[in-house]
Amino acid sequence: MSDGELTDLRRDYARETLSRSSVAHSPFVQFSKWMDEVLTSQIIDPNAMMVSTVDAQCRPSSRVVLLKDFDESGFTFFTNYESQKGRDLAANQNIVLHFFWPELERQINISGAAAKTSREESEAYFKSRPFESRIGAWASSQSSVLRSREELENRVEELRTQYADGNVPLPPFWGGFRVTPFRFEFWQGRPSRLHDRICYNVNGDTWKIERLYP
Repeated sequence: MSDGELTDLRRDYARETLSRSSVAHSPFVQFSKWMDEVLTSQIIDPNAMMVSTVDAQCRPSSRVVLLKDFDESGFTFFTNYESQKGRDLAANQNIVLHFFWPELERQINISGAAAKTSREESEAYFKSRPFESRIGAWASSQSSVLRSREELENRVEELRTQYADGNVPLPPFWGGFRVTPFRFEFWQGRPSRLHDRICYNVNGDTWKIERLYP
């Protein structure tokens, strides 16, 4: 594809509108409303979100992770604590979660601080995972250099034999992060790039709602 073809790629958005008067007073309620609509829309991977972190030198990195739980205490995902994102969050707890649902012409951007979930919570979720996923958590030294695919596959086979009874314990290096938000932005696509952007910023025990220029 040429540069000219890229510059010609565009589409208009005209499905919905979003206003300060139409959104919920709580961003968690508004998020739940939009997530319910996504879950009933048959979108593939509706809980997929871009997770952005920075390391100790403030160098950013992003990757797609699956949201596994949310309520007014925060948004939870699970990972290897020794992965790149795990190391980043150990050095700097600031994080951004970004959801993009092009079929609904919607985005949500959530800024917050991440902290590890309790060991009990991580273990409860880990036990709910399929056997192969639990084996995979042990087999993968996530984000480390892998010399060959064969090395990983051999490690998986060893672990399948070791835990053939299906009782795979929670790895000490694996668990959850809960993100406590301080900012939400809800984006609804509109015609002519004049999109609706409604922002919630925490103000003590309340949330201040503002409209942003597109």
